[in-house]
Amino acid sequence: MKRSGPLLTLLAGLLVGLFMLSLNATTGEKPTSASVKPSPSTKASAPARTSAPPSPSPSRTAVPEGVYTGRTGDDSSAVAITVRDDKAIAYVCDGHNIESWLQGDVKDDGSLRLTGKGGASLDGKVKGTKEIRGTANVGSGSYAFTIGKAKKSSGLYRANSTVAGAKIEGGWIVLPDGEQVGILKRDGKPSPAPRIDPETGAVTIDGQQLTARPATP
Repeated sequence: MKRSGPLLTLLAGLLVGLFMLSLNATTGEKPTSASVKPSPSTKASAPARTSAPPSPSPSRTAVPEGVYTGRTGDDSSAVAITVRDDKAIAYVCDGHNIESWLQGDVKDDGSLRLTGKGGASLDGKVKGTKEIRGTANVGSGSYAFTIGKAKKSSGLYRANSTVAGAKIEGGWIVLPDGEQVGILKRDGKPSPAPRIDPETGAVTIDGQQLTARPATP
């Protein structure tokens, strides 16, 4: 008698395989792949834009505010310059008949370019912190100068008024040693200016007392 065991086993295996195929078709399941699709790579962020460093500002040579007074190199005249708020006013005077008022700006490099009536000009530059050197051109003359920072009582003064019907215009430079150099004009005619009191600016002109005040830009 033949043994039926192996045939039964094979038949059972076929039935199980058919059953599993039928079950997958019914449920709609599909075999899954063990590999995982990589996620899309993110774009590299752009490097941060760095701003260019600010360009250096031009160097500035500060001119200390105040009054600078002194005499010209040939000792013929006196020069005074008042500096305030990057502006300057100057007076050049020989105490007899030559004078000029000039004004202008103080530049970032510490230089001055001042102008006045009749083509007068003054070019100067600060040296250190207490000195201005330059050249003044007044009338037909050219005057080199080196003037220093003035102390109390010395300085630059000006007066404008009317006395006995005459128009009075006066300018004074009080030097560090107390010397005063100035011109007083009566209706445009120049003459040496009388002395003023540097503490108060008081001055007597033709019997009338006036006040000369510090000249500022």
